[in-house]
Amino acid sequence: MADSIKEYEQHHLDVVEDEIVTQKHKFEISVKKAEQDENAIQDNFYNDVRLNSGTYSGLMDTSVSIRQQQQLLDERQNSWNNATAQVEKLKRLQVRPYFARIDIHEHGENRDETIYIGLASLADSPDHYLIYDWRAPISSIYYENKLGAVKYMTPDGEQTVDVKLKRQFQIENGKIKTIFDTDAAIGDQLLLNNLNNQSSTKMKSIVTTIQREQNQIIRDTKSDLLFVQGAAGSGKTAAVLQRVAFLLYRYRGNLSSSQVILFSPNQLFNDYINQVLPELGEQNMVQMTYYQYASHRLPNLEVENLSQRFLEDNSGATHKRKINDFKSSLAYFDAVSQYAESLNHTGMRFRNIKFQGNVLFSKELIQSIYYGFNDNYNLRNRIDETREALVKRLNRRIKSEVKAKWVESAIQDLSDEQLRTLRMSHPDEFADPDAEYRFIAKHIVIGAFKRVHKQIIHNRFLSINQQTVDMLRQMPQLIDLSHHQITNEEWKAGINSTIKGLKNGQISMADVSAYLYLYDRMTGRHVNRDIRYLFIDEVQDYTPFQLAFLKYNFPRAKFTLLGDLNQAIFTHVNSQTMMNDLATMFDPEQTRVIELNKSYRSTEQITDFSKYLLGSDSKIESFARQGALPMVTVAKDHDAALTALEQVIQSEPGETIAIIGKTLSDCKQLSAHLDQRGVKNNLLRTENQRLTKGVLVIPSYLAKGLEFDSVVMWDASKQRYQAEDDRQLVYTICTRAMHDLTVIATGELSPLFNAVPKQRYQVK
Repeated sequence: MADSIKEYEQHHLDVVEDEIVTQKHKFEISVKKAEQDENAIQDNFYNDVRLNSGTYSGLMDTSVSIRQQQQLLDERQNSWNNATAQVEKLKRLQVRPYFARIDIHEHGENRDETIYIGLASLADSPDHYLIYDWRAPISSIYYENKLGAVKYMTPDGEQTVDVKLKRQFQIENGKIKTIFDTDAAIGDQLLLNNLNNQSSTKMKSIVTTIQREQNQIIRDTKSDLLFVQGAAGSGKTAAVLQRVAFLLYRYRGNLSSSQVILFSPNQLFNDYINQVLPELGEQNMVQMTYYQYASHRLPNLEVENLSQRFLEDNSGATHKRKINDFKSSLAYFDAVSQYAESLNHTGMRFRNIKFQGNVLFSKELIQSIYYGFNDNYNLRNRIDETREALVKRLNRRIKSEVKAKWVESAIQDLSDEQLRTLRMSHPDEFADPDAEYRFIAKHIVIGAFKRVHKQIIHNRFLSINQQTVDMLRQMPQLIDLSHHQITNEEWKAGINSTIKGLKNGQISMADVSAYLYLYDRMTGRHVNRDIRYLFIDEVQDYTPFQLAFLKYNFPRAKFTLLGDLNQAIFTHVNSQTMMNDLATMFDPEQTRVIELNKSYRSTEQITDFSKYLLGSDSKIESFARQGALPMVTVAKDHDAALTALEQVIQSEPGETIAIIGKTLSDCKQLSAHLDQRGVKNNLLRTENQRLTKGVLVIPSYLAKGLEFDSVVMWDASKQRYQAEDDRQLVYTICTRAMHDLTVIATGELSPLFNAVPKQRYQVK
């Protein structure tokens, strides 16, 4: 029976592959023809275009002729684009035409319908599909967890079908390797085979193994806020990348990849995931980190980076932590909003606009213009009207400035060539030498005023630095700081720290969001209405202020937030606090929360070890993939710890081993010691480096979201990890491991590991 099924499926696969080859050949011919046609049109462009500029009607004929040729070129380009896209799709299908089959029976039909599901659709006639795209409505049936009656959504509403068969395939080189029939969402064996593979420097798509809960994330089209709380290794990031692919498919023609933005934890992670969408036949969405977003908008300020932020958060300075916690809160966002509104009536700080070292428009004049408009003007109206008024004044100054001595000197310094060029730009003969002088002088003044004009257009008459400091000084009048356990002296010290940073061209991550938000409110700029979907990965490391700021800046976007609140190494938030904050930003009726508690990345032994770090009430479930118990080594000194590390590296050749230290400084020292011992390793200093195979030495905050065959937690001693705040960091480090986990400490093991039962690890 099994042999006959495999023989039947192989025959069907052969038929499909023949059709793929046939269609691929057809579209390759179309590509070549489109290229030949485009080249022919370009070669004969001037022969086919009727050039006649002698009369008005001749000009019109010429214009129409050029337009016709351009339309022909556009048509050929569109043909080339479409044919090329089809060729690329068929190349992907050649590698693996499909991965699943479902047999369904619709009510009222005489017979069952067989549907094969793959990465893209393939039809051999307009109404007969050989393969259905995994994103098609009917394909969602495959990801449900049962046979029998299953409901699925179609453009016409909800439909119910009777699922008779769910079959999964492993196909290699045109041959069916394995067939699984299952009544579950995805057969454990297929998923297990995928999870047993080695790690890669690039994340892969998961369309063949999407679980039911992940499918709900992918296909949600109604929620304004989709919040995914997922355990480490639960596949939340992979599911969200498939969600982007689904949305681009679902709204084809109305949504482009440039209207989707992903904020990720670091650039290293961006590089790790950048092949998933192309693998699914889609262009990558806009990807950036919050640090990159802030830095791009503030080219003249050095924004605190990940490493600096991590060191500051772990510095142990209690007063700094209290101030940073307050600046991260929605209460602070509301206070900044209140301060910004007050600027509509008073308090806006201005700077003199200077020209050649002298004040051209004083800050007092600018202030009188700004506050001279009606009370019903908002901040944006005021700034727009002020700019317009200043430009008009600048234009009026041109007439009087032409008589200035500096203009006379500038004219005398002009070369004969420059004078000839200026004279030629005049349409008529000059009436007299004075007219010529005035014309040239006016050009000189206009050219000199260009810089002033640019200053006005770019709001350089505002002083955002002074305005930010003024806001900080006004804060005790706007909010009771004692409710946040901050004294007036601590707040003043915090202001002085901010001022010192700004003078040195630096700004902390705690200050940068309020700085940008205040500027946006003052100017009415940078609100992006083009972005339709906004994704944030590792959202637990975002502050409520940052989330509210992004909500303000992307007002039309639907938000998908995903993270693991057990890994909040920067914010130390809990789930209830974050959900309460989000409830004030988004309509609860349009909010959906999905929990992913099963961890697939790690072996059962590593997952069970790691979850105890969070306490006995953890909801995390392990997937039944077996491996060795985590190894804990407590070395007597640093040299013994290095020797233990060498033994781990030597015992796992060919695998990617990530040695994760707490800070960059720890990792630099370790990498140098390994170099001295002749152990080849790659130190990841910054997020702009790329992942490689082999032995990696990486600081903890750069490892977020990544996975490795083997992980060694370096220097897990009491001295390095003694605070309760480190618990989530330790959990994050341990959950990067797929197959093997080793914890090496010097002297005494961190007490955070006391929560793990002794039978959950082995000691060496």
